[in-house]
Parts: sequence; C-alpha cells; structure tokens
Amino acid sequence: MSLSRGSRWNYTPPLPIRSAPFLHWPLDPGATLRHLLRSWGPLTARVTMLAFALIFWRWLSPSIETTATLSLGWIAAVWARNFSVMLIVAGGLHLWLYRVRRQGDELRYDARPLATNKRIFLFRDQVLDNMALSLGPAVLVWTAAEVLVLHGYGRGWLSLTSFDSNPVWFLAFILIIPWWSVLYFGVGHRLLHIPGAYRKVHSWHHKNVNVGPWSGLAMHPIEHLVLFGDIFLLFLVPSHPIHLYFMVLHHGLGAPLSHTGYDAVILPGGLKFRVGDFHHQLHHRFLECNYGGLESPLDEMLDTFHDGTADGDAHMATRRAAIRKATQ
Repeated sequence: MSLSRGSRWNYTPPLPIRSAPFLHWPLDPGATLRHLLRSWGPLTARVTMLAFALIFWRWLSPSIETTATLSLGWIAAVWARNFSVMLIVAGGLHLWLYRVRRQGDELRYDARPLATNKRIFLFRDQVLDNMALSLGPAVLVWTAAEVLVLHGYGRGWLSLTSFDSNPVWFLAFILIIPWWSVLYFGVGHRLLHIPGAYRKVHSWHHKNVNVGPWSGLAMHPIEHLVLFGDIFLLFLVPSHPIHLYFMVLHHGLGAPLSHTGYDAVILPGGLKFRVGDFHHQLHHRFLECNYGGLESPLDEMLDTFHDGTADGDAHMATRRAAIRKATQ
C-alpha cells in the first residue's frame, strides 16, 4: 500500500497513478497491450457491462418491431428491468461492503463512515438520499435514453447494423464505446464545474465527499440528462441494440461500480473483482482535478491531473487557492 503524506487514505493503489499508456508519446506498444488486456479482463467492470448488454439483448428487451410503436407496456418493462438491475447491483454492493462488511475496510480508500444526520442530504442520510436519486430520476432518464434510441431503431430513424452484416464495425464499435464514454463524460463533467452549473446542478453529486455504490448516480436530474446524453452518437453512426445497452450501462452500472469506495471486491478463493476508481475518488475529495478518466487526455491537457501523491495534493491546494482568489 502506498499513501500520500497527510492524505488520511486508508488504502490506495500503487502511486503515482498514471493515465493510459496509449496517451503518452513515444507510444509503448507493450504497455498499451497490457493495459488493454487488464481493462478487458474477465473480472472487470467493462466485461461485466458487456455481459449485461448481451443478456439485455437476448432475454430482457423488446423486439425492434415492437419498439416502432410507443406503448406503455414495453416502456414499463424496460423501466422495471433497469430499476431491478440498479437495485440488485448497487444494493448488492452496498449490502456486501457496507452492511455485512464481509471484507471490512480492506481495499477501502476512505475508511470514514458514510454520512448520517446531515441536513444537506434528503432524509438527513447519505445512503437514503443516494438511493432516492439513483432509483428515481436516474432510472427514469436511463430508461428514456433507451426508449428514444429503441423507438428510433423501430421507426427507421437510426441506422441499424449487425454482426452478420458488418462484423468488423460491430466489434470495433464495442471497443470504441468505453473510450467514447470516457471522453464524453470528461467534457460534460468539466462543464458542470463552471461555477453556475456547479452551484445549481453538480453540487448535488458533490455532497458525497466519501462515496458508496449508491453515490454513483446520486445527482441532479439535469446531470442525469447530461450523463446519458452520449447516446447522441448512435444517431450518427450505424449501431445495434447491444451497442446501445453497452453505452448506457457505462453509466447505469458503471457509476455504482466506480463509486464503491473500494479498489476491488474480494471474491472466494482470493480473486478480486476490480471496481472503484481511485482517480475519481481523488476528484470527490479535491474537486478541481481528475474531471475525466484514465483513458482521457483531458486532465493532462488542463493540468488538472492528480496522481494521488503528496506532490499531487500540494498542486491541487495551489490550484484551489488560485481559483478562490480569482472568484473573490
């Protein structure tokens, strides 16, 4: 375990953290290949989301013919599926990590308890507040995004493709979607930190200085619209419902998984399911850093990359002081 001085982290991954090797020049093909193999490993959030996308398409979705006509029946079924998945995944992680506490604080970034009896939260409770926002407006916007694209497929407004008709593009787009999601998220997230947008919208999410699985989608409904807005890409390029599900699951499941507050869930036999995101955990503590993800060049372009070290802490303190001075 490596700790930055004075940061009070309970656990960190090896420091300094670095952005993806394919963002650095000269390109290191070996490091890039190892990064891609790790990010697409069997016990990763990325492969889990793709598995859910395949399950959605095979068993839990209306046919394209059905979606050509808007009707309460199939729309309600999509909402019920998304609500159930959110409840099972975020609720299951919270139960395992924070209620049953099967691994205690092992691999937990910040060991402080989640907030209770705080007026800033609905019901004065962080978990109840987060659950209400995640199961309420988050699932509604997630469902609306799916319905919009599925109806577009059914009416012929969007260009459909398939593995049989274009296997190269079908597989290539699956590889592109995670990077697209990171790039889109970083830009939208940075815009939400503009003072007016932050004060009225994004500050809802930042009530969660320390995070748990329910915190990932605990945000203002306008931010849900921004977050799931990356589906506009599907109006521009040929796609398949599997691509749609994989894209929306980067938020619907990706947010709870990345906000667990733990680096991994320890499975029987000592296997580790990689969840959490220390890069983003730093953002929740220091605010004006790490707007994007490790596969985005945004933070290094803006000089807002916090690598988790004591030097990174000092750099962020200087940056925040400059921001406060500029806004006074």
